[in-house]
Amino acid sequence: MVGYRPAIFYVDSLASYLLPLPTLDPSGQDPIGYDLFLLGPVVKVADLRAVAALQHLLGIGMAVAGYALLRHKGAGRWLAALAVTPVLLDGYQVQIEHNLMADTLFEALLVAALVTLAWPDRPGWAGAVAAGLLLGLAATVREVGAVLIAPLVLYALVAGGRWGRRGALAAVAALAFVVPVAAYVNYYHDVTGKYALSHAGGSALYGRVAVFVDCAGLDLPAQERVLCPPVPRAQRQGPDFWAHDGRSPFAALQQSAPDRADDLARDFALRAIRHQPLDFVASVAGDAVKALSWQRGDWEWWTTPVERWRFQTEFPTFPDLVTIDSITQLSHRYGDGDPVAVRPVGWLLRGYQLSVGYTPGPLLAVLVVLALAGLRRRPEPLLFLAGGVLVLLAGDVVEFSWRYQLPGYVLLPLAGALGVVALRRPAPAPFPEPADEAALAGIDPDRTFPPVVVLIAAYNEADGIGAVLDTVPPKCCGLDVASLVVVDGATDGTADVARAHGAVTCVVPVNRGQGAALRLGYHLVAQRGARFVVTTDADGQYDMAELPALLEPLVAGTADFVTGSRRLGANESTDPVRRLGTRVFAALVSLLTRQRITDTSFGFRAMRAEILHDLTLTQPQYQSSELLIGVLSRGYRVVERPMTMRRRAQGRSKKGGNLVYGARYARVVVGTWWRERKTIRSSTTNLTRNSTA
Repeated sequence: MVGYRPAIFYVDSLASYLLPLPTLDPSGQDPIGYDLFLLGPVVKVADLRAVAALQHLLGIGMAVAGYALLRHKGAGRWLAALAVTPVLLDGYQVQIEHNLMADTLFEALLVAALVTLAWPDRPGWAGAVAAGLLLGLAATVREVGAVLIAPLVLYALVAGGRWGRRGALAAVAALAFVVPVAAYVNYYHDVTGKYALSHAGGSALYGRVAVFVDCAGLDLPAQERVLCPPVPRAQRQGPDFWAHDGRSPFAALQQSAPDRADDLARDFALRAIRHQPLDFVASVAGDAVKALSWQRGDWEWWTTPVERWRFQTEFPTFPDLVTIDSITQLSHRYGDGDPVAVRPVGWLLRGYQLSVGYTPGPLLAVLVVLALAGLRRRPEPLLFLAGGVLVLLAGDVVEFSWRYQLPGYVLLPLAGALGVVALRRPAPAPFPEPADEAALAGIDPDRTFPPVVVLIAAYNEADGIGAVLDTVPPKCCGLDVASLVVVDGATDGTADVARAHGAVTCVVPVNRGQGAALRLGYHLVAQRGARFVVTTDADGQYDMAELPALLEPLVAGTADFVTGSRRLGANESTDPVRRLGTRVFAALVSLLTRQRITDTSFGFRAMRAEILHDLTLTQPQYQSSELLIGVLSRGYRVVERPMTMRRRAQGRSKKGGNLVYGARYARVVVGTWWRERKTIRSSTTNLTRNSTA
């Protein structure tokens, strides 16, 4: 902001963005979404310096969003920080943010869309709509964004849950994507009489094929034959020359047939691709691999110079295209005064950019490999990997430019980090076990659940479970509620009583423990439509009237996991050993996780169903501490609410005496903490080693 005031002006800054204002004429070579959503609104109330400042803030926002996503998914602090380093510290990214160009807004829309879609473990309807709309808007900012409908739909199909839901989710996401694109295309048609995002598609594609096309044997209409390059293939310049230079055959066609030039160029290019498909693939691939070079330089003399994306010691201009006089005129128009370049700052920025201030290309290959490896366990790397690779390839179809590689340096580090998280996460316990399969066979395969499910694991609780089920309300916080009872190998009439009181009942043929029963219930409700899962016991120790207090933070979006606390509320137990144990284990978990917890074993809890896919649950009995430490370690938002612990109304504890219970509980607490700690530390160490190799 200090080195170049008010901003940096590239060729496109004038031709594509500033000159169309304030009329918003879309007939130029680029879509004007940048004018519509950022440049135009800002200059109505501020100056061009404010535009540059806002773009730098968008860069910081992308880093914050990426960091938050990675922490949410279980990445360690250093891993998450390393993954967002390119968007914060890459000198070429910082330089493009200071340009009056659409690139930063385009990147920000991509990151916002993909983070929104990937945040839950299973994409939801609202996230799919939001991501589709954001990516559709990105396509109106840079036309290359149109390819991003592919990873959007693919991720919905892979991670969307049940097959029927996956197809519907993909359709909703695609429809949301189409809405802003269709609106813009219709606006373009109203002005130009054609349905398109811009008029540059044909000329850009022509520039690519002109590099290799052999017109001998190519069936061409007479009007298109003028587009055949007049020089041998070995002597031809790059795509930019053929698409934009005044000496190109396309420029001559624009003079003779201005209304049809782009359509004719597109038809010529498509004919050339069908005639020489391997040459087309080789040409694009040859440019794509340039991104993997260690340093950023010019590969051929005719490529778009990398110098355009470097900080200069004088105010940057482009002779015959962007002069200091034209910049001064525009700068004064928007109230910024004369353009200024502070030479010492320019030297400092340029020195940083040329020495250490860039992301080495081979790191992209490492990140792609990590993302691919992580796909075996989790789908999230797919979204950022496919998005990053597709947007890079789509840019390279036009021509290779270091500017077009920048979205890859934003998205691929996130993909690689998500791959590392997936690789270092312990494999979940095998599911389903034979007992799970037997229990699920008794559930209607078409059974779905409402947004809220109260889950009870029960073993020989026939005397008390009916009264507990009768207290479950049909609605809470405006959401429908259902009850699910997992009967854990009971030998009494627990299952019959549960069914008689309206609960969906899943009967496990053998007794495995409360943890295994709840794990089965978690899997069932998460796969069949529930948004929130509430756990309680069958012995009447928890007050169902307090259910709204559990659900409200989840429904409001301020928490991922809500647990009651008898220490914050009331404890009717008279057992002094259990009271002391509650305090001791709360202090231990608080110390280990560095987050204050007052009650680790309170069984009345509520959580977002999505987080259950992210947790490793292996304990057959003492799952309350395993679950709590898991959500704390993985960065989920945990809230405690004051609640009541009643005396047991029916039955007796099946967890053993105080000493046995305490010893086993301590083992689970420490073991779970150590397992989660190794997972997160290993994720960080793995990326650090790969980054410095």
